Amino acid sequence: MDIADRVTVILGGSGLVGSAIARRLIPLRPARIVIGGLREAEARDTVEELRRVPGADEIEIIPEWGDIFVRREHRELSRSAMLESKERRGELLEDIFGELNEEAFANSTLFSLLQRHRPHIVIDCINTATAIAYQELYASAQRLREAAAGGQVTPDDVETHLTMLYLPQLIRHVQLLLEGMRRAGTRIYVKIGTSGTGGMGLNVPFTHSEERPSRSLLAKASVAGAQSLLLFLMARTPDAPVVKEVKPTAAIAWRRVAYGPVMRGGRPIPRYDAVAPVVLEEMLDVPVAEACRPLGEAIESVYLDAGENGLFSLAEFETISELRMMEIITPEEIAKTAIDEIEGRPTGRDIVAALDASSSGPTYRGGIMREAALRRMEELEGEHGVRSIAFEMLGPPRLSKLLFEAAILRELFEDVRTAGQLEEKETAERAAELIEVDRDLRSAIVSIGLPILLPDGRHVLRGPDVKVQPPEGQVLHDARLASQGWVDLRAVSWVKWRERCTAFIQDQVDGAGADAGSGRDLDPRARTGQIRPGALAAFVFRVEDEGERA
Repeated sequence: MDIADRVTVILGGSGLVGSAIARRLIPLRPARIVIGGLREAEARDTVEELRRVPGADEIEIIPEWGDIFVRREHRELSRSAMLESKERRGELLEDIFGELNEEAFANSTLFSLLQRHRPHIVIDCINTATAIAYQELYASAQRLREAAAGGQVTPDDVETHLTMLYLPQLIRHVQLLLEGMRRAGTRIYVKIGTSGTGGMGLNVPFTHSEERPSRSLLAKASVAGAQSLLLFLMARTPDAPVVKEVKPTAAIAWRRVAYGPVMRGGRPIPRYDAVAPVVLEEMLDVPVAEACRPLGEAIESVYLDAGENGLFSLAEFETISELRMMEIITPEEIAKTAIDEIEGRPTGRDIVAALDASSSGPTYRGGIMREAALRRMEELEGEHGVRSIAFEMLGPPRLSKLLFEAAILRELFEDVRTAGQLEEKETAERAAELIEVDRDLRSAIVSIGLPILLPDGRHVLRGPDVKVQPPEGQVLHDARLASQGWVDLRAVSWVKWRERCTAFIQDQVDGAGADAGSGRDLDPRARTGQIRPGALAAFVFRVEDEGERA
């Protein structure tokens, strides 16, 4: 992809890798570079630094800041401040677990940023795995267990713990990211990922606890891996941008080497001195003032600034970068790989492409064996006098609904061509009569949890379970319920099926065949014009629901 005159958003652009990528972008003359940072000062400082790069005066470089994982109005709040407020905590829970709708999109900092800038290119340098995994889930679980043992669990305890669950946070983030890029018209998304252990194995000695391996570190690696697979799936989504991930597997260093105050969490580390020995058994109970005294100054030393990973002393850096330890990779090397991938020069470092190339997909033998299985199942249907339609184990309920409605069409019409000419009111009446007299069909539907909505739209037949029920506040007359998992005998449903059958005829039955070459997907069974519930449901999923694989 040509980067010139394009809009590029760099999430985490004020970090070590993000700023290196921005510097490498400038000579390629994009129209705009948006530098995203967690805090306003760091985003603005990075922009000022970039404006001193030769050629930057011809490019619009602007800062954006805030936590992209929360609502716009809370983007500058700390997570602890959000959790302390019941109202804000409730909003955070809604954003993680609530319905993904237009309100959720409008509230999202990430979604709003993408709509505001409409980038052609998104380069994501945020350490998402760290942001999600380092939220003290294990400590929260221990507190919750202790409170439960004492019968003192409060709603606040439960809510706080729920906000820390890894996968719901990651899933919602990816959902917002994909829809935001879709609507913005983004062409390519590059993620700078992480292995979680700097490329080391489960024996990594650089842990966050006395456990080895550290649960916190493995949580980070797990989230990073889950994100990579979600990006793999995003890359297989037909209307998604091109998706790539570069995953460094070494310590990333460095921004600068300097002497001065040693900062931790944005503040100098104060220097203390021990004043007297204390009894070992009393060490943790002795008041701090009796054990040590502040010296009124900060620790100053030589350090290496490793960006988001903090400051390393000479000895620490020597240890971590030693051969057979984490070793190092420079941010400039990562930046070159990212830019090469964007410009279409394959580097062999895109793990999404690697997953795609190394995963085992559909095979020729699988297609041949599928035909054998279908034929044998049809023979057994005839031998036993049954209809094998849906058991509601595959899901979603919408699939079972479509299969049973198509099966009703098969009982009422000779083939898909006659079904494509149906009269909706007459079909609704005939379908209701069929359901009334055909106990086996009726029982097969309601036994697996699908209600049958009768033609009057006011009465249903149901079994012991109802798979698709309205959430709190949604009325039973909501059309989405019938669409998601009710067998719908109303005339309006058969109008929809008439349209589907007409489209199926045009595409599958009457469309160009093998004589026209191999350019079309051809299913010999579909071309017979028979009403095959599975083929019709697959057609609906592929075309109407836009659910086909890329």
